[in-house]
Amino acid sequence: MDPLIAAAARALAIGDPLGALKRVALRRDAAALALRGIAMAQLGELSRAKQLLRRAARAFGTRAPAARARCVVAEAEIAFVSRDLRGSENAPVAARQTLEAHGDRLNAAHARHLEIRRLVLIGRLDEAERELASADPAPLPPAWRAAHELVLAGMAVRRLRAREARAALGRALRSAHRAGIPGLIAEIESARRSLNAPAARLIARAAERMLRLDEVEALLATNALVIDACRRIVRGEGTRVSLVKRPVLFTLALALGEAWPGEVAREVLIARAFRIRLDDESQRARLRVEIARLRRALRGAVDIAATSRGFTLVPRRGREVIVLAPPLDARIPASRSLGDKHASLLALLADGECWSSSALALALGASPRTVQRALEALFAAGRVHSLGRGRTRRWIAPPLPELTTALLLPFPVPD
Repeated sequence: MDPLIAAAARALAIGDPLGALKRVALRRDAAALALRGIAMAQLGELSRAKQLLRRAARAFGTRAPAARARCVVAEAEIAFVSRDLRGSENAPVAARQTLEAHGDRLNAAHARHLEIRRLVLIGRLDEAERELASADPAPLPPAWRAAHELVLAGMAVRRLRAREARAALGRALRSAHRAGIPGLIAEIESARRSLNAPAARLIARAAERMLRLDEVEALLATNALVIDACRRIVRGEGTRVSLVKRPVLFTLALALGEAWPGEVAREVLIARAFRIRLDDESQRARLRVEIARLRRALRGAVDIAATSRGFTLVPRRGREVIVLAPPLDARIPASRSLGDKHASLLALLADGECWSSSALALALGASPRTVQRALEALFAAGRVHSLGRGRTRRWIAPPLPELTTALLLPFPVPD
């Protein structure tokens, strides 16, 4: 191998993009273009990096299919980092198959992990676990083994398995120290700190306090009836009812859960569920219909009793009723209701990356127009910022201080 190319590749492997550019910045051959593209990506110049990798792939052509496939994988990684999730999914898969056919198992494994990370990001955890089960991290270098453990930790966090997440992050940190890459070590340390940060607000008997992820996991293992406002699911002993696609029923359940063991007046339920202040007989009849639907949905877990003023929850077998609410920043009380409404969107944006509205729609399983309206509302409230215009417009939000938002991220909706 060309000694300058080999030296530049070694510099990139240890996270030294400037050292790599010093060796290949003026060269125009295919290998140098590819290394320059990777170096620019490490420096954050993603648009320029993508251009260089495409030029390198064209320069390699059909005479060097393995090298060309490596460029495709590198471009796919840039697309992932820049949250361009609507790109072609077939190109990275075909590139991985090409690398496997040419015996480049290391880069093929990296391509597979990239596919898995994309699945985790958009909440397709079952598919990600199946793919990860067939991936062997043993032959990977320390840096990539750390990335493998980060994927495992990410899935464990979304599954609310705090102990598994801590173990995976511990293994990741050991691999990162062996790799000697400061940026990777800092990323893992930040992930470990987030496990000790508040993950949800617990509301029970009119009192409120913050919970860490392991405390949420322990709470869900009890026989309490939990109204999960983070994922819009009602959980209990042998009960798991999703109300994601039934917003009126969820709003009623949440209002009743927050007031338990007290009652909620009919006019309050009408205002919260239907968003109107009119309290007449037609709205009361509509409320009775929705309460009946909620009773059927939660049958076997909790009853809903009518009182002289409104309604109250009556849990079976004397269980406690607990509400898990999103852990929003207490410093912005004026926008609490707005943050509650768009909590999952804010959780995705808080990763520090720039997202397109189409990528957010894909990750959340919502329509692009719904996401655009939410972004406009959050932008007007000063909760998000935009960069660029038109199709190049991207959205970003500052991370929530000392909060972990795993409960708000996309998750497969139970049937």
